[in-house]
Amino acid sequence: MTRVTLTGVRKVFGDFVALQGLDLDMLDGEFVSFLGPSGCGKTTALRIIAGFEVADAGTVQIDGDVVDGMPPSKRDMGMVFQSYSLFPNMTAEENVAFGLRVRRRPEADIRSRVAAMLDLVGLAGKERNYPHQMSGGQQQRVALARALAIEPRVLLLDEPLSALDAKVRVSLRNEIREIQQALRISTIFVTHDQEEALSISDRIAVFSAGRLEQFGSPEDIYLRPASEFVARFVGESNMLPGEVVSADPARVRIGQTEMNIAGPLPFPAGTQVLIRSRPEHTLVRPADQDGLPGTVLSRQFQGATSRTSIRLDGDLMPLGIIICDLPAEQATDFPSGTSVRINVDPERALALAADTTTS
Repeated sequence: MTRVTLTGVRKVFGDFVALQGLDLDMLDGEFVSFLGPSGCGKTTALRIIAGFEVADAGTVQIDGDVVDGMPPSKRDMGMVFQSYSLFPNMTAEENVAFGLRVRRRPEADIRSRVAAMLDLVGLAGKERNYPHQMSGGQQQRVALARALAIEPRVLLLDEPLSALDAKVRVSLRNEIREIQQALRISTIFVTHDQEEALSISDRIAVFSAGRLEQFGSPEDIYLRPASEFVARFVGESNMLPGEVVSADPARVRIGQTEMNIAGPLPFPAGTQVLIRSRPEHTLVRPADQDGLPGTVLSRQFQGATSRTSIRLDGDLMPLGIIICDLPAEQATDFPSGTSVRINVDPERALALAADTTTS
């Protein structure tokens, strides 16, 4: 198993700063996802680790050894690309064997290893198929088997599922996770899909504009976002501007309404903040109770829950629409046009500093 460490990694393309001093420490055998929108720096970071790009500053270490300047072929890493990158004139087994033959492994070892890898990815019996004879999911399995065949220290996956349909994506991402856990191979998975990252990662590195916004477990990323960007990008959030009334006990004011939230807060009284509440943690009450005044606009039945859209009323109207995921039976108590009051779950709501660098 292998540890990957990036220290102060910076990369500039012309006037564009792709990475702004990236520090990241990945543990042995860990599955880490690089998550973020297009152009945020996640793929650049992966390519620098692989050796396909050279950092302008900083270092990359593999198990404590600095690999800066080392060519990709010497870094002992397996890479799976978004576009599969299979050799079209080679069969599945020939594609998987390619890296082993480059390394001049004995032919008997190659045959044994190729058979084991194709079996591992569920393609036993497809050895003689060419890429054009296989589905997209099968081609990506071949690419994964080829990357694993050389027994790399680190597995790098660059948006490997983005070209597949939704059902195949879910199936293959789960298979990738199961294989990674079985082999205990250190893995970096680049994706812009929040659901993918949340469902299969040990930890997630969230990137924005070349910066590492947060690096933590899926639970931390979703429930305890470190910035406004993370709160807005990962999952859905209601973001309400407010003011700190008290740091400890934690109490905030939104409009004319004061609410308790989990604390203590890292902001002094009087600080302007954003109150983040997930739809499932946003509470709807009858109009005769305390809370922010609003009017139900619509409901979307989703089985166990109903997504309810509520327009804030009065002076709060410019703040827009609040989304609440209510138990389906409770949602029937609030048909369209009903006046209601909005509250946040005090144990789940967070006060965040407003991010002035992103919208």
